[in-house]
Amino acid sequence: MRLPAPRLSLLSFGSSLSLLASAGFVLRQASAMSTSTSNTNYKGAVVFLHGLGDTPSGWSSIERALPSLCPSLAGKIKYCFPAAPMTSITINGGMKMPGWFDLYDWPIAVGSKDDEEGLLRSVSQIEEAVEKIQQEEGIPRSKIVVGGFSQGGAAALLAANRAKETGSSFEPYAGCVGLSAWLTLPDSLDVPKEAAESTPLLWCHGRYDDKVLFEQQAFGVGKLREAGVKVTDKAYDMGHESHPDEMVAFANFLEATLLGDSEGGKQPNDEL
Repeated sequence: MRLPAPRLSLLSFGSSLSLLASAGFVLRQASAMSTSTSNTNYKGAVVFLHGLGDTPSGWSSIERALPSLCPSLAGKIKYCFPAAPMTSITINGGMKMPGWFDLYDWPIAVGSKDDEEGLLRSVSQIEEAVEKIQQEEGIPRSKIVVGGFSQGGAAALLAANRAKETGSSFEPYAGCVGLSAWLTLPDSLDVPKEAAESTPLLWCHGRYDDKVLFEQQAFGVGKLREAGVKVTDKAYDMGHESHPDEMVAFANFLEATLLGDSEGGKQPNDEL
């Protein structure tokens, strides 16, 4: 749905409630950080970030939706849905709302200004969620997929493909998922060799997206492929929202990246 003014559209900028409900997915309420219960049979984990103005409950339904689309995932994946902090959003008149970082330009086109400080803070929050999963579940980073929708997807892309400070080792993730996302800080892109070799990316986007423009996908995919990242890019006839076929691609990607060596899963380079 296209809304006439940025201020109004931003109020539901990251919400997936109606679109997932319309696809038949049941929603549930979530706490500040929603996680699935402990299970010693976990083969991997997913850390998924919601969009601007949303909460963890906006996407927590994928915990049941994805296994329903790909049965091999059932009972094998730990899900974590971090909550964004309340952030002052410049393009929304400074209004505070759940947001991973500030936004300065509207719509979000190639070349839009980035909030580097906020982005790096978001990467740190992703790292904290990952470390908690490692400590509590014993799941290594090589079996954890990071992803998100819109702003959350932009933060996940940065976390998966940004080198750490000089002297720090880099442990790659199993994969990254960006839904209606965009590549931030492109001028300083420095993908670690480990990430390029071991962290495939699924990037899905709407051809009619009027919030995070469709041009962002081609731009970001091109830059990441130049850096050696293995990218599967898919486009759908939709706006800034989700699509049932996108969820199928998401489920298949998790099967390939997290269960590819067992449980009859596909290999990461198989067609999704």
